[in-house]
Amino acid sequence: MIQLAIIGPTASGKSDLAIKIARQIDAYILSIDSLSIYKEIDIVSAKPSKDELDSIQHFGINVLNPDEYFSVDVFIDIYKDVKQKCKEDNKNLIIVGGTSFYLKSLLQGLSPLPKIDSKVEKLVEEKLKNLEFTYKYLSNLDYLYMKNIDSKDKYRIEKALLIYEASNTTPSEWFKKNPPIPIIEDLEIYNIDVGREILRDRISKRTKKMFNLGLIDEVCYLEQKYTRRPNSMGSIGIVEVLEYLDANVTKEQMLENISTHTAQLAKRQQTFNKTQFKNITNASLQELEKVILSKFKS
Repeated sequence: MIQLAIIGPTASGKSDLAIKIARQIDAYILSIDSLSIYKEIDIVSAKPSKDELDSIQHFGINVLNPDEYFSVDVFIDIYKDVKQKCKEDNKNLIIVGGTSFYLKSLLQGLSPLPKIDSKVEKLVEEKLKNLEFTYKYLSNLDYLYMKNIDSKDKYRIEKALLIYEASNTTPSEWFKKNPPIPIIEDLEIYNIDVGREILRDRISKRTKKMFNLGLIDEVCYLEQKYTRRPNSMGSIGIVEVLEYLDANVTKEQMLENISTHTAQLAKRQQTFNKTQFKNITNASLQELEKVILSKFKS
């Protein structure tokens, strides 16, 4: 089974390239995109079209509702399921997307959790009824670990409390004694190298395309159905439209803000991709297609 990853900044052409390669090497595609994981967030996330999704089996897309919690733990579980299915179906796997942090997590792995019995679960459930008190309690026990967790992040507070109650050690101590175990030992990683001006132009065109496809209607629907509370509603493309709907900016300013914030995200992605991975191949979109096919096409 061949496994490879295609990464790059937003709007660099990753999805199109992955589909081309997948057709040539008989592969499934696993998306590592923090927005495409959600159902109904279609235009904002720039998901592949229905025809593209139908032509090659994709995973990691349309898995959760926008108000459901998504974390690296969830993604790793998805990866394990997809890898098993690839083995059963005799398929290769292409991992593709802009949220390279999830890819790095696969390579680094996660620390195992202590054994959690029903008694601990009930105790934690009771303590979580007062989230503010529990957060302060854990912060007093393990300030260094808790300072990176928001006081309203129930999922991560619960995880920290489960570790403490089940092991009688602070999360910091637990993770020090139980270092992460890599999920993938070896992976070919290909990064799309694209110039800043070319990328800005692609981002601007994609923003206008999103608007013409019904961006505002999609955000209105999402807000009405899910409110503004879920983490997914704080994403680029949604926040700027909500500002427009609140009459704080004009339509032109909204589109400019989306393009600017997306370009800033792309710059951060480029920096991350070039500094966080070893044995990575950097090349232009056209060159990468040739490089990948020359190595993997039978």
